[in-house]
Amino acid sequence: MNTALIVPSSSSCSGESELRARLVLEPESVLTEEFMRYRNRLWRMVQFRLDPLVAARVDADDVLQDAWIAALRRVPHFIENESMSMLVWLRLIVGQTIVDLHRHHLGAEMRDAYREVALPLASLSRSTSISIAACLLDQLASPSQLSIRQEMSRQLESAIEGMDPIDREILALRHFEELTNSEVAESLGIGQKAASIRYVRAVRRLKTILHELPGYEDNVRDV
Repeated sequence: MNTALIVPSSSSCSGESELRARLVLEPESVLTEEFMRYRNRLWRMVQFRLDPLVAARVDADDVLQDAWIAALRRVPHFIENESMSMLVWLRLIVGQTIVDLHRHHLGAEMRDAYREVALPLASLSRSTSISIAACLLDQLASPSQLSIRQEMSRQLESAIEGMDPIDREILALRHFEELTNSEVAESLGIGQKAASIRYVRAVRRLKTILHELPGYEDNVRDV
């Protein structure tokens, strides 16, 4: 499998260089402009990644506000790290903000709820499984009884958690956060071909999981 690092095009490099030059001169205004450019996509990320318990206490807009403040403090880091695009860098900032919120609101429970894996934003791993399961269950054509739905959710979360961590993350990025294949590849530091192959494999594995879950496959739209 080809896992070579992505080599940006010359035009992409030129645009990023110009962006960094502008950030040196006007960090707050330029960051605001870029943040607004990607705001809808970052908001979607927060909606998907935030633990349900935390989401009941914290508004997504507040998460993005905290992330913007954190990003402003770390602008010099982005300027120095020329290999990272603005979107991927902002996603990292938003992801760390979510992790901090999880730690604050879940406290000691987080040690049991989240398992570390070798991925960017590793502390979101367990939350990713929960979020994927919740999104899939929301596609049910008709609501099941609460007890049945809870049991299906538990089984689905457990099965998704058993997927390869990178495949699970690629599935989340492509299918639920709606990132492009190139954006996924950059986010994970792998080649675009590898990202595409792993996405196909992840979708195939998810479909197998759904077919093996009693009462699910006949009541949900195709993945």
